[in-house]
Amino acid sequence: MAELDLGATLMAPLWMLLAFVGLGVICARQLSLDPRPIASLLIYVIAPVTVFRGLVLGGPTPAYLLLTLGVFVIASLMCLLVGRLARPFFAAEEASLLAFSAGTANTGYFGLPVAMVLLSPEGVTQYLFCLLGMNLYEFTLGFYVSARGRFSVRESLHKILRLPLIYAFLIALVVSGLSLPLPDALMEGAEVFPPTYTLLGMMIIGMTLGRVRFSELDPRFIGASLAVRFGLWPLVSLGAVLALQATIGIDDELALALLLVGVVPLAANLVVVAMELGSRAEKAAVAVLISTLIAPLVMPFYLEGLLALVAPG
Repeated sequence: MAELDLGATLMAPLWMLLAFVGLGVICARQLSLDPRPIASLLIYVIAPVTVFRGLVLGGPTPAYLLLTLGVFVIASLMCLLVGRLARPFFAAEEASLLAFSAGTANTGYFGLPVAMVLLSPEGVTQYLFCLLGMNLYEFTLGFYVSARGRFSVRESLHKILRLPLIYAFLIALVVSGLSLPLPDALMEGAEVFPPTYTLLGMMIIGMTLGRVRFSELDPRFIGASLAVRFGLWPLVSLGAVLALQATIGIDDELALALLLVGVVPLAANLVVVAMELGSRAEKAAVAVLISTLIAPLVMPFYLEGLLALVAPG
């Protein structure tokens, strides 16, 4: 993998995503659109259908589901660790949002186009099941931790139980496990949901940024979220790959897929969830935008360096 090829690969999704963000800014300022109903639409309709379709088409096997479980566990541990460390230094709402951000990343909107170029079809499938683990974290423990910044334990649990993505995940497992046939028209109609998810998810960042005032910028929150994403996560993904190589042994494709999860920018869903819960969406939007701009500069360096460390011999 040449550095020039990797840089070109990263620039294509970057400009596409930034164009969607810019479109969101225009909509917020010129059309006065409220992004909150769009955030609810993403969480309660578009995301569940997207996950259901991806899981059914992926053909889950025990090995693939172990990838999902592994990423879910790592993301959850990162969330709990950062949440505990952040509590003495940030207000409850900001600490909860920072904890949520620590466990997730833009594995879908940004990482998937890169994975489709760098990996073989088998590697892309492995990456997709890693992505599902992070999505599952976002709408279970991650959502709960974010909600706890504003709501009681009972209210937070109630909000999680209302999330259809959890049930979409379980239904997809049943459908795949029992090999239940689905109408072709249903699966063809669901093809529009993944690109819609990307478009609206990035536009929400722009809509939120369109309302940001300089007085609302928080360098501490932005710096902490970027430090976790680009400082701690690459080390965690490297540790996971080295541990798997030393124990069960994994191929180069899976190693690259896991390393990619560790170096993509902050998740756009950070803004979506903050918007839905009424948290600090403006701070989240600025942090996500900055991390997306930084990603093309640091990802080639990270991936080449990390791959050199995990290469056999």
